Amino acid sequence: MKTLKLTIASLAFLVAVSGCKKQFDADVVNKNLPITGLSPSLLLPPIEQDMFIAPFGDEEKAGQFTAINYTYYGSNQYWTGSAGFNYGTLNNVVSMETEAGKLNATLSKPYLALAKFFRAYFFVNMSLKVGDVPMTEALQGLKNPTPAYDKQKQIFINALALLESANADLGAMNSVNALTSGTYSIPATYDIYYAGDLTKWQKIVNAYRLRVLIALSKRVGTDADLNVAAQFSAILSNPSKYPLMASMDDNLQHVYDGVFSIYPNSPRNYGNDATRDNMAATYLNTLASLKDLRAMEVSEPARGLGFADTSYSSFVGGASGQALSAMAQLIQQQKISLIGRHRYYETLTGENTFIISYPEMCFNIAEGINRGWATGDAEAWYKNGINADLGFYGVKNGANSITFQKSYFGILYDDITYTVHFSYDGYYNQPVVKYAGNNANGLNQILTQKYLAFARNSGLEAYYQWRRTGVPAFDIGPGNTVNGKIPLRYQYPVNERSANAKNYNTAVTSQYSGSDDIYQAMWLIK
Repeated sequence: MKTLKLTIASLAFLVAVSGCKKQFDADVVNKNLPITGLSPSLLLPPIEQDMFIAPFGDEEKAGQFTAINYTYYGSNQYWTGSAGFNYGTLNNVVSMETEAGKLNATLSKPYLALAKFFRAYFFVNMSLKVGDVPMTEALQGLKNPTPAYDKQKQIFINALALLESANADLGAMNSVNALTSGTYSIPATYDIYYAGDLTKWQKIVNAYRLRVLIALSKRVGTDADLNVAAQFSAILSNPSKYPLMASMDDNLQHVYDGVFSIYPNSPRNYGNDATRDNMAATYLNTLASLKDLRAMEVSEPARGLGFADTSYSSFVGGASGQALSAMAQLIQQQKISLIGRHRYYETLTGENTFIISYPEMCFNIAEGINRGWATGDAEAWYKNGINADLGFYGVKNGANSITFQKSYFGILYDDITYTVHFSYDGYYNQPVVKYAGNNANGLNQILTQKYLAFARNSGLEAYYQWRRTGVPAFDIGPGNTVNGKIPLRYQYPVNERSANAKNYNTAVTSQYSGSDDIYQAMWLIK
């Protein structure tokens, strides 16, 4: 009987303890964190957002579109250190794939197709900065915390294959949607760029693939298995299989709403930095030399030069390589053009920031045709790119209203407006602009206009073009370089050197003779 009493007592105690534990477990659950799977749609916005690079940052200075003239707020120096990587975002892509895999095939396919594009985009993005990076063995978490590095060539091969597959998946879904009114879809509120329009995403996949192929231009002829020209030609020759962007309406871009998303230049920071940053000579002087009305849309006249406000001679940028003290003196003398107040400082929304744009795609197609990778009319695509970008800045045939600040150091909104006439045909028919044909001069024209279309958008693409082609000629001096050389790459992130030291050292040794040197050329541009 005593044994029975003890057993019953013990059971009662265990039940009481178990009940307390359950109550404790319930009390410590963070109700703000999901305890079941996330919807893949919730993971999509932060992935998309990481594609966006805001203007008025280091990328813009690296492309020599603007230049700072005030030491306290920064400099025009190119980097001397390491890159940022996107593995955090790529882990979100993996999670999106995992959560999508729990859905039925109809619901999951759009997310899985976009995941292929995002993988290609972010792995190429990292490789463009440093060279080889972990790809094949990456994103396995604790299963493989020290992944081996893939060769840059293999990263591009893998990315192009992912883009081919993403296009095929999206094409199949869009064909079904055309017949069944949207069987495959993503909730519009979670797709911050295209509101769930998979036809636009398919166009972007193919436009981005053209960008990737163009980035390989120095490897054509040396690495036959990349098949660059054949892939490029296949895309252009089969528009039903590989639809491309048709207009500026197809741009992958960040749109500022003036409430939750404010353009980096706005009335809110006018008093702080409006005279401390000016237009850079590489960009503005090129526009002015072409008598391009975009010069007046983006900058203020340098009235200290003594020319009329609407004379192209009044638009002069600061040399990015110039010492900041010398540039600041020119600002005081009003001999350098400041950033346009009317376009960039009088609203909270500024202009849309491109991630992948229709003008860039047009120039990429023109470049590929110029290089002989495909048949087609390079001049037509070249003109399409020019006209689209002029339209983005509001330039039109005939009379244009051009607004400047009344005085160089004036008060915001104290404006003066002029009527300036512009002719698209007159602009294009200048010998320096009119396409010279599928030759070196024609290629230089394409690259120059593409550079102009990269202004204040597309992240580091203008710098990457300079690194690949030398166009335009960047300004170099003590104001932006340490030893008179522009870096050709970033160093690897510090955590790669510590957490994945063996594979990091192997990669640096195989690429750069053991020195993580920012002035050494990666495989892509050799």
